[in-house]
Amino acid sequence: MEIKTHSTQIKILESNLDTFGHVNNAEYLVLYEQARWEMITEGEWGLDKIMKDKIGPVITNINISFIREVYLRELITIETKCLGFVNPKIMKIEQRMISENGKVKNQMTMEAGLFDLNARKLLIPTDEWMNAIGVSGDWQNEMKS
Repeated sequence: MEIKTHSTQIKILESNLDTFGHVNNAEYLVLYEQARWEMITEGEWGLDKIMKDKIGPVITNINISFIREVYLRELITIETKCLGFVNPKIMKIEQRMISENGKVKNQMTMEAGLFDLNARKLLIPTDEWMNAIGVSGDWQNEMKS
């Protein structure tokens, strides 16, 4: 199984801050989601495809670690990477916010699956979906372990 790390650069804006001048905790989720949309859209699984096919990603669990403060107007890189499978329908994904000097500022792990909007159930991932999130090769065997 080959796994690519997707990178997205984002500048922290005033609208991301709370009254203390810190990035609001809910904004971390927004910024991470923005990076995931970039990844899947570049992987040809954007909103148009989701609306047409009625199949798209859902989060089932999320955990955020606040490591270092992220500053206003700071340019950060969000790295997104699949870590493997929890079960045949749920994968583990890691996202990290990294400063220009290479320090990890924030880290999130999540469990997610591919959801059929019509049947209202999780699906076993397809090759096309796995490719959209940067996973190729013999990922089916990894899923079984």
